Amino acid sequence: MAVIRAFIALDLSSEISQRLDQISSDLKQRMPPNVVRWVPAQNIHLTLKFLGDVSTANLDSLQKMIQTEGENTPPFDLSVGSVGAFPNVHRPRVVWVGVTAPDTLAALQHGIEMSAYRLGYPLEERPFSPHLTLGRVNRNISPANLQHVEQALSGYNIGFIGALHLTVVHLYRSDLTPQGAHYTRLYSAPLKKPAGP
Repeated sequence: MAVIRAFIALDLSSEISQRLDQISSDLKQRMPPNVVRWVPAQNIHLTLKFLGDVSTANLDSLQKMIQTEGENTPPFDLSVGSVGAFPNVHRPRVVWVGVTAPDTLAALQHGIEMSAYRLGYPLEERPFSPHLTLGRVNRNISPANLQHVEQALSGYNIGFIGALHLTVVHLYRSDLTPQGAHYTRLYSAPLKKPAGP
């Protein structure tokens, strides 16, 4: 039985992706080389649920689940801005750009989380914190380089970089290659269409 890696996510606009690419390039110049594995801008999404290994036999069920959650969620807007790190800038593991969104986003993510759980996928242990991952700090980083990363992030302020109007949710396949992850969109489900006049 074939197995793929998959996740559910919202796409960004090309304008937001370009700005994220500029921010990554700028941060890269402020840090020592090779201390952060930067995510290519075209691979940055707002991930709602990482499913991990998925049997291809389950793809129909996942498509139906995403379609149902989409039909229950009205389109919404979110804004993108601010740079931070998980768990914090003093011990950075993940460098991110923040997302501000209405409760609709949290409701959509929760619905997907619970529906995926009913299909047999484990619940995410950490609470949902919407963000866009710019890069991951290498685990074997030296204390001196860690301090450089902390200084770069602490003194970096981007403010608001753009807004998005979201009308569709996607199921993606993730293939790991020597050149990095390659994502293929498998299915897209529209959010609830507003009622007519």
